[in-house]
Amino acid sequence: MLCRFTIIPDGVALIYSGRPEDTYETALLSFGINPDTALVFHSKRSLPQDKKIEEEEVLLFPTSSRG
Repeated sequence: MLCRFTIIPDGVALIYSGRPEDTYETALLSFGINPDTALVFHSKRSLPQDKKIEEEEVLLFPTSSRG
């Protein structure tokens, strides 16, 4: 299973390849992103981080400074 995470506003793309039962929280942690500091969106809807990854592409909005 692959899912493309596009970080907004940077436009940087991260590709997650995982198991079918993985969640968005699992993916964020694998990228070194604290799940408490990001929102995941698909089709203009916020997705819960404990949701199983089913979408092929999502947008990732950091909610705090990464610097």
